Amino acid sequence: MKHLVALVDCNNFYVSCEKLFNAALRNKPVIVLSNNDGCVVARSNEVKALGIKMGTPLFQIRHLVEQHGIQVFSSNYTLYADLSNRVMNALADFSPQVEVYSIDEAWLSLAHVEQAHLRDYGHTIRNMVMQRVGIPVSVGIASTKTLSKIAAEIVKKHPEYRGVLALVSLSEQELDLYLSDVHIEDVWGIGPRYARFLRDHRIISARHLKYADLAWIRKHLTVVGERTVLELRGIACLLIETKPRPKKAIMSAKSFGKLLERLEELEQAVATYTARAAEKLRKQGSVAAHISVFLHTNYFQPDQPQYANSASSTILFPTAFTPTLIGHALALLRGIYQQGYKYKKAGVLLTRAVREASTADAGGGCDQYGMGQGYALLRSARADACLADAAGKKVAALYHALEGAIVCDLKVWLIVFSSCQRMV
Repeated sequence: MKHLVALVDCNNFYVSCEKLFNAALRNKPVIVLSNNDGCVVARSNEVKALGIKMGTPLFQIRHLVEQHGIQVFSSNYTLYADLSNRVMNALADFSPQVEVYSIDEAWLSLAHVEQAHLRDYGHTIRNMVMQRVGIPVSVGIASTKTLSKIAAEIVKKHPEYRGVLALVSLSEQELDLYLSDVHIEDVWGIGPRYARFLRDHRIISARHLKYADLAWIRKHLTVVGERTVLELRGIACLLIETKPRPKKAIMSAKSFGKLLERLEELEQAVATYTARAAEKLRKQGSVAAHISVFLHTNYFQPDQPQYANSASSTILFPTAFTPTLIGHALALLRGIYQQGYKYKKAGVLLTRAVREASTADAGGGCDQYGMGQGYALLRSARADACLADAAGKKVAALYHALEGAIVCDLKVWLIVFSSCQRMV
């Protein structure tokens, strides 16, 4: 049977989550803001019609908010994650193979559905998600992931499709008509830099890309671009992945609620971010071999002194051990910190992540990845909680005391663990 996939994409997801619990917001312009209410991260259709772009700082659109009565919400990621899980659980009833692509998108294999029934099946999916969860979705059905992405985007812009479009059983000419209306920058896998490059070579739509020379595409856009072209031609190169791939990089960063000046305050923030990143690293069973720390002032206050910097270091023994990673992060932070500036944001990036099992045989007398039984204890939920929640002055001071030490004795790490317990 022909390869068939459906992309189910939640419409304006964060906004839809807010509207779900407030009926008064129906048909009202709504935006959801990023951490600490900095920028727009979700927009209702009414807001999109006003020309407000994703990522626009709130202070730049204050006049539009007041003029049009736009309802403004702070992001509630706990709520969004819960509703996302409910949507994904509902989708699992429609296919034996579901790939969760993001918090608001998932691919379903529809190999078990007859082509003549695909559109009706898409409407069934859409209606059931709305009935069970209350979140509106768009469904794009095609023979490849890339084409299903295009179908879902077309559906959002054309209400006459009633939320479902199946790009199957079409002639090449009929399919090309759809692809001609898709700008090159809207093709999945084509970023801004490649889009500019392709436009310079008169490839301005998905249809132009479909018929581009494969050898030329591979030379300039690598094998990834070649796969995109083949997918546009209906040749499936990307299959449904029911198990998510471990991330090669994990970032934890956040804008501050107020501007920070003192090093001690920044250390507390960076320690917390590192603990969160380490927890994510352990959840996917990985260790990191490289760490970066960055910080910067507020770009949107040009009248204030501006400063931005970052620093990186290689971790000799790849690890997911929170105290070790925090030690590296604080050392990097101190190297780039400058007095006299008001900092708006800082963050930690863990890269070169590999599966922990792939490094397990490299251990010596000292267990550099897990510190033996001590690491097992600290990986427990209790340890994660105390390290993440108490990464303030007391824990920072504890890390300072341990900084630079190579600890192989289980008793020392049990002391660390006990100290964290007493702090919370």
